[in-house]
Amino acid sequence: MEGRAGKKPSVVRKSARGRRKRSLQQKWWTPYLFVSPSFLIVLFIILLPLLFEFLMSTYDIRLQNMMSLKEVGINLFNFPRIFKNQFIGLGNYKEIITSKVFVSVFLRTVVWTASNVFFHVVIGVWLAVLLNRKLPGKSVFRVLLVLPWAIPEYVAAVTWKGMLNYQFGAINVLLGKLGIPAINWLGNPTNTLIGATLTNIWLGVPFMMLIALGGLQGIPHDLYEAADIDGATGWQKFRHITAPLLKPVMVPAIILGVVWTFNKLSILYILKDGQPSDAVNILVLKMYRDGFDLYRYGYAAALSVVIFVILIVFSLVYLRVNRTSEEGEL
Repeated sequence: MEGRAGKKPSVVRKSARGRRKRSLQQKWWTPYLFVSPSFLIVLFIILLPLLFEFLMSTYDIRLQNMMSLKEVGINLFNFPRIFKNQFIGLGNYKEIITSKVFVSVFLRTVVWTASNVFFHVVIGVWLAVLLNRKLPGKSVFRVLLVLPWAIPEYVAAVTWKGMLNYQFGAINVLLGKLGIPAINWLGNPTNTLIGATLTNIWLGVPFMMLIALGGLQGIPHDLYEAADIDGATGWQKFRHITAPLLKPVMVPAIILGVVWTFNKLSILYILKDGQPSDAVNILVLKMYRDGFDLYRYGYAAALSVVIFVILIVFSLVYLRVNRTSEEGEL
C-alpha cells in the first residue's frame, strides 16, 4: 500500500530518518563557533598585549622620544612609523643579558622565589594536615588562618613595615622581651629582603593551606585505616598516602605560587624605602624602576618579555619533570 504522495511507507520512513540524522550531525565549524568568544577574549587581553610588548622591546623608547605622541597617538599599527628612527632590534635584549646587574638581580629573584614558595608549601601543607583532623574550634582557626590572604597586599605590606620598624616595631619589641637585641630590619638590603620574605610568607601560606586542605578532604579515609591496621607510622602514612595523592592538586598550585612570587612587586617596593634599588630589586621591581622611574620603556618591555620567557620555560620544565616522575613510579 502506498502513502498519500504515492511513495511507499518504508521510503517515507527512511527519508524522515535521514533528515533527522542530518539535523543531529553538527557542522565542522560548530566547535569553533562555541570556542570563538573565549578565543577573542584571550586574543585581545593576552595575545595582542604580548605582541605589542615585544614590538616595544625592539625600540629604544625613552621619555624624550614620546613627546610627539600627543598629536599622532599610539597604537599597534602606527607604532613602527612613529619610532622608525629608534629601532634597535634585539639591542635591549643584548644589553640585558650582558649586564652584570641583571645576573645578580636574577639570582636574587630565584632565591626570593624558591625560599618563599618552599615555606608556603611546607607550612601550608602542615596547617592543612592539622585542620583536617578533629580539632575543637576548627572553623575559627580556618577563618583566622585565611585572613592574611583576604587582606590587600598594600595594607599588609604597610602594616608589616610598621612592625619591622627598628625603634617601635612590634617584632623588635617581642625580641626585646625574649632578650634578643633589636634588628634593623629595613636598614640594609639583606635584612630588608629577610623582612620582605617574612611578610610574603605570611601572605602566601593561606593559599597553599586551602589548596592542600581541599586535596586532603578528597583522600578516602579507608586508606589511613588500612595503614593503621598494618602498623604504619604517621610519617609513613604521609609519605605513601598523603603526599602522592596531594601531588596532582599541589603541582598547579606550586606553579601558580612560583609565578605570583616571581612577579611580586608590592611587598619589596614598599619595604625597600630608602634602600639602593639594585641591592634589593628582583626582576619585576627592576622592570618597574626602568620603566617608570628611568623612563626606559623599550628596555623595560624587553625585560618583561625575558621574565615571561623564564616563567614559561620553568612551567614547561616543571610539568615535564613531574610527568616523567609519575611515569617512573608507574
